[in-house]
Amino acid sequence: MGNRAAGAATLKRLRHSRGLSLAGTARALSQTAMALHHPRLPAVASVQRSVARWESAAPTLPDERYQLLLAHLYARTPAGQMSVGPGSDLAELLGALLDLGESESRVALLRTVLVRKATDTGGVPALLTTPLQAGLSAALTDPGQVTEETVAGLGAVVADINAQVGAVPMVRLQLLLTPVIDACRRLQAEALRDPLLGQVRAVFAAACSLAGRLAFENRDDQASRALYATAAAQAERLGDTWRKASVHMSHALVTLYSSSDLSDAQRLVDRAVRATRSGDSVRVRARAHALQAEVAARAGLERQARSALGLAWYDIEGQTSGDPSGSSFSVGHLRGFEGVCELYVGDPSVAHDRFAVSAATLSAPREQVQRAIVRTDQALARIRMGDPRSAAELLHECVLSATATGGRVPAIRLRRARRELRPWRREDFVTDLDDHLMDVLGT
Repeated sequence: MGNRAAGAATLKRLRHSRGLSLAGTARALSQTAMALHHPRLPAVASVQRSVARWESAAPTLPDERYQLLLAHLYARTPAGQMSVGPGSDLAELLGALLDLGESESRVALLRTVLVRKATDTGGVPALLTTPLQAGLSAALTDPGQVTEETVAGLGAVVADINAQVGAVPMVRLQLLLTPVIDACRRLQAEALRDPLLGQVRAVFAAACSLAGRLAFENRDDQASRALYATAAAQAERLGDTWRKASVHMSHALVTLYSSSDLSDAQRLVDRAVRATRSGDSVRVRARAHALQAEVAARAGLERQARSALGLAWYDIEGQTSGDPSGSSFSVGHLRGFEGVCELYVGDPSVAHDRFAVSAATLSAPREQVQRAIVRTDQALARIRMGDPRSAAELLHECVLSATATGGRVPAIRLRRARRELRPWRREDFVTDLDDHLMDVLGT
């Protein structure tokens, strides 16, 4: 009940901060519904009673329609500018909804809707609070005014954009990230004092690494390579081994998926593994060993693959809290790598079960790209188990996932899985899949 009371208090505080009465909030919600071309709300008096119930001593949770309208209302400042980043009124509202009992997945979905809106209207400033917008503007005009808060704000924008991968189209995320990279480049060109210079480099490295991934997803391989090179150079200057390893792994993954030659990916993975040996991020080291296992398995090197997997399990099971990288690499992700190894140098039925376990754990919005990849590999395991019809059924689901995430990697994996269905190409279940692929992906 304490949390619900806190949620009600936040809603009341937000309303008062806008100078709105209960009736004023009801009118604002009705106007928002009209602006969004939603069905008209009930009479103002009826809506007012709903607003009062959300803030009462025994508060109720706004229903999904009102949640969306509240989100649109508070995603704009009183001056009408989009503001959806940490510290914004929208962030306060979403926290209140959680306190009132809404699920994390629903709240995450609401925020994604508003971030999409921000890419249409506000751009990067919408992800920054008003004080941070002012701080960044001042810093770009006079680098002597750069503060730790401003640099941290840029870092928060990069993390925010990264969290939307799989939920917001990749091309929109790339557009959001470009101004951050430009800002870091301009700031770094100045004679910044330590530790500000190191903090800018850390944001620059993270931004360029993510931009390299997004450029790859948007089929600009030349830009992707250049961005990864910049990210690696920044990480090298910082001296944080886990940062270097993270850049190399991200680059290795896109290289692995875009080329049939394993040597380039192998070289990048080996660099990542070497870097993590002296690093203090257990999660990054586990991911590096897992990726090393996948590359070895794809090359048919069973002993090396299983050895690397064993090291990854040792790392992930012995991890401690407070990993400096903030990596989300988990047992669920590792099960997916384990499945890939079984698929290429082991038992496809074991691989299928590993993929099923992995997919079940990958439920967060940020994990949907990885889930689409895992499910596609699960379909590949079904083909190798002699069940092509069931594989085709699963691939229909994967087509929808690939479309929803906009990811290039799931689409590449889909095409590879389809090639394995060639012996059954005249069967109805394969021609149906081809029609679906053509309709949705144009391939």
